[in-house]
Amino acid sequence: MKDAKQPRRADESGVMDPFPHMHPLLKKNYGQWDWHDRPRPGVLHHVATSGDEVWTVRAGTQRQMDVHTIRKLCDIADEFADGHLRFTTRSNVEFMLTSQDKTGPLIERLNGAGFPVGGTGNSVSMISHTQGWLHCDIPGTDASGVVKALMDELHHEFTHEEMPNRVRITTSCCQINCGGQGDIAINVQYTKPPKINHDVVANVCERPAVVARCPVAAIRPAMVNGKPSLEIDETKCICCGACYPPCPPMQINGPDSTKLAVWVGGKHSNARSKPTFHKLVVAGLPNNTGLAFTRHHIDDWRGARSSLNASTHIHF
Repeated sequence: MKDAKQPRRADESGVMDPFPHMHPLLKKNYGQWDWHDRPRPGVLHHVATSGDEVWTVRAGTQRQMDVHTIRKLCDIADEFADGHLRFTTRSNVEFMLTSQDKTGPLIERLNGAGFPVGGTGNSVSMISHTQGWLHCDIPGTDASGVVKALMDELHHEFTHEEMPNRVRITTSCCQINCGGQGDIAINVQYTKPPKINHDVVANVCERPAVVARCPVAAIRPAMVNGKPSLEIDETKCICCGACYPPCPPMQINGPDSTKLAVWVGGKHSNARSKPTFHKLVVAGLPNNTGLAFTRHHIDDWRGARSSLNASTHIHF
């Protein structure tokens, strides 16, 4: 007889059900927390109405991880946190403990393994950034490099709660897709229209798709040197870079056209006050990556699904 209880069909959108993977004490006291405090930077202490206590140790990690790093974090979770850990939206890893006596050894273990403990209270949390050249087809820089340089300088501000308030920093690889969800944002700006290699446009690009991709209708078909190509109305072009992914011969990256800009303030939500724009602090900072971005850097073209989430160990 067929089992009446069928497994839930995997979803590839939305948020997965957290309860099957939640720490038993968190599941037991879900929505029943009475008060909390921070014994030290990087450690949260929650007390439920039932009297149960949970200590959460937060550590910083890189945005993109290899399997060896993930296994190392999982081994630490098995040793100290009953096999439970979770990641925050800013790529911090959190371990939930049922005993305060375990927090000290866990912190020592994490620091020794290269995962600094902090990011709570009035500190600089881990910098949230986009995927860079790994899975994006439109970047002007690799945001993870900017993050590495910044966090090398801000390490003390992550491990100590000495800031006037919480500080959230974001970076992005371009100016139209990502970035800006923070108090300080370091984003790429394209400063010049694309340079078109007319000799290969017809062989590489689906011209109607490129024309449709432009948000301001600045691109139109053209014949150049007797070959089908594209042309740009530079009076309309906003230098967004949206035409580059479907047509790499429309190159918009370059040392003279791809710059970094720093923005501060702003607000995305409607909570307590209306949304507001960031304020531009400085623009035109050199994008010193020293590397050219090509189609060989990314893995999100047609057919990439087989390499992105084909593993049975990953659920999206």
